[in-house]
Amino acid sequence: MEHFESWKDLLNPEFYIKMGGFWLILFIVFAETGLFVGFFLPGDSLLFVSGIFANQIIDGTFGSFGNDFIDTTILATCISLAAIIGNEVGYFFGRKAGPALYKKEDSFFFKKKYLFQAHDFFEKNGALAVIAARFLPIIRTFTPIVAGIVKMDKKEFLRDNIIGAILWSFSLVYAGHYLNALFRDEFGIDLEHKLEYIVVTIVLVTTLPVLIKFFFRTKNQETKTK
Repeated sequence: MEHFESWKDLLNPEFYIKMGGFWLILFIVFAETGLFVGFFLPGDSLLFVSGIFANQIIDGTFGSFGNDFIDTTILATCISLAAIIGNEVGYFFGRKAGPALYKKEDSFFFKKKYLFQAHDFFEKNGALAVIAARFLPIIRTFTPIVAGIVKMDKKEFLRDNIIGAILWSFSLVYAGHYLNALFRDEFGIDLEHKLEYIVVTIVLVTTLPVLIKFFFRTKNQETKTK
């Protein structure tokens, strides 16, 4: 059992996998949109690294089914279900209590600026935002709430929610599992020993577009006020 040593562990997906395995992974995926506290958690990198350890995770939970594809598919399916449920909870909360969030004070677990960013992203991209937001850290945490606030049609939201969750979970879990197999078999490189580099790369790739957009948006606002 992995033990908590520093706050850096909270950003390390391997820590969650070793500490709580299958069930903790599902809880984190759910919490990211269902409890709105996951914007600081390693969402994309957690799924990718989970794919690398898919066989061990399933074997330690249910017992391996003796097939790489089946074990990985079960993990990806369960993750997608947790993601769907999390988004639905976020959407329901947005419909019922969302407007009050704009008056809520900032805290460690809640940043109002992220809510505004998600709102702008949703307004610009419409229904596609629910699907696309899955691949954008921070934005995906608050997009379901915004969808609820603007009272997006429930059936349309559920449809886009399911599509986005499946694309997100399966693409990242499969990528982690099969890229690890490819690098191990073709190049003799085991990605299990390169996790720090993988996590940093994924974080940069997924968060850089959001940070760049936020930077230029802030700069434009400052220019307009002058």
